[in-house]
Amino acid sequence: MSTFRALVLREADRKVSSAIETLSEDDLPEGEVLVRVSHSTVNYKDGMVINGIGRLVRDYPHVPGIDFSGTVEASDSPDFKPGDSVVLTGWRVGEVHWGGHAEKARVKADWLVPLPEGLSEAAAMAVGTAGFTAMLAVRALEDHGVTPSSGEVLVTGASGGVGSVATAILANLGYNVAASTGRPEQAEYLKSLGATTIIDRAELAEPPSRPLARERFAGAIDNVGGSTLSNLLTQMAYGGSVAAVGLTGGNELSATVLPFLLRGVNLLGIDSVMCPKDRRLETWRRVARDLPMNKLNAMVETHGLDDLPRLGKEILNGAVRGRAVVKIG
Repeated sequence: MSTFRALVLREADRKVSSAIETLSEDDLPEGEVLVRVSHSTVNYKDGMVINGIGRLVRDYPHVPGIDFSGTVEASDSPDFKPGDSVVLTGWRVGEVHWGGHAEKARVKADWLVPLPEGLSEAAAMAVGTAGFTAMLAVRALEDHGVTPSSGEVLVTGASGGVGSVATAILANLGYNVAASTGRPEQAEYLKSLGATTIIDRAELAEPPSRPLARERFAGAIDNVGGSTLSNLLTQMAYGGSVAAVGLTGGNELSATVLPFLLRGVNLLGIDSVMCPKDRRLETWRRVARDLPMNKLNAMVETHGLDDLPRLGKEILNGAVRGRAVVKIG
């Protein structure tokens, strides 16, 4: 029986610990497709899972990792055959189902996407859940009429994974991008991705003092939530749209209905976990087309499986810039 290495989480006395262990294929959960994982990533949700925050995982032992890329080893599905390169994001893998922080994974065939043309397995995880979510947010703004000629588009939490990819995609599509960050030392990095304006996070972090402020942004991709999103809604231009993708600043929203009633502002919720397969496939095609590979490479730091416990803490503390790719295989 083939064995493989994995980051395994165990719980005792409501405390979660993590360690690299050797498992066998018999330990893997059910699924139609067995994948030899080559790459995964570390996302904010991974950090929460690894550190036992939020009770996202109910059953232990558990293998985290909400996304991965790799090669099919065995398949009971007609949609995939051994040797196919595949990508997985979402479907609560890494939370409810064992995930990609392991050299092997067994999953449902419907959860997998063929590797998009033009992307390697490493590049697919440089994109990962964060980049996939960013592209979903860009598409949502497009669907609601935000174009490069509409005006300035803001990305909050811009130096993180979603924010970095969103900034690069928007700039490549011709948008005038304002990037908000709490790390001023990342200003040149964000400009290299295409941001034209850098906004200090503190400017948006305070609760709004009035229900409507000066119209500024035609669109926004918000990774922060909380008072930042509340503040942002008051500054949206008439007919503008905000794609909400994250909650690093809190999950509560204190707002009035005036931006929606008097300015026709749209608040768009972005969910990458249960995204339907047809939209998922088209979004991956858009990523391969609209995300410049040189900018993607500039935001990537590559790590190993043994680095995962440390990275899980660092991402929660805002100490991970861009995309943290984990070379598994």
